[in-house]
Amino acid sequence: MAEQDPKATPQATPQAPGSKAAKTGPKLGALIRKRRKQMGLTLQALCNSAGLSVGYLSQVERDNATPTLGTLAQIAAALEVDLEYFVATPKPSDALTRHDTRPRFNVPGSDTTYEALNAEFPGAELQSYILHVPAGFASEVVSHEGEEIIYVLDGEIEQMLDGQTFRLRAGDSLHYSGQTPHAWSNPTARDARILWTGTLSVLKGKSRMDLPELATSDAKP
Repeated sequence: MAEQDPKATPQATPQAPGSKAAKTGPKLGALIRKRRKQMGLTLQALCNSAGLSVGYLSQVERDNATPTLGTLAQIAAALEVDLEYFVATPKPSDALTRHDTRPRFNVPGSDTTYEALNAEFPGAELQSYILHVPAGFASEVVSHEGEEIIYVLDGEIEQMLDGQTFRLRAGDSLHYSGQTPHAWSNPTARDARILWTGTLSVLKGKSRMDLPELATSDAKP
């Protein structure tokens, strides 16, 4: 595969340990819509490929909703670009990580912070993050390949699995197939921290083509 065009480098800057989410940066919706139109895809066609609803993806393109990292990876795969095009996802340089030096980042527009835990080496299948989830956060409903385990480190979250809702508190865990429609939220007034581990190939996929920078969007939705 050819080396990626330097103009198509990650669009977000990793956050320093302990920092808040960046409040400025490129608009994900504009980047997604621009690439979709370059590919000649309708909104419905992109939704079918990414496994998302038209209503939700329409909100994302208008920057009225911000996808989680996993959902953004599904969108990137459907658009045939690397996840790194939309957000820098730094990985630890060593298999050993320290709590005060782990790479942290945010999806642009989101206050959820990700701490990267997994190293990259030949044959590695797992991805793992500590998520700092702000009060009031709610994800979209998704389904995909792979499996996931979540463990609540602090606070509380609600996890929806195929129409059932589970309230998880510190010390609780849940293991499920990614093919089961699922979503999660923090309906409380305090932030939560969860340990997420999964086998989502879209989170480690490489781009299938090099692209020029998608810095602007068309005026039409």
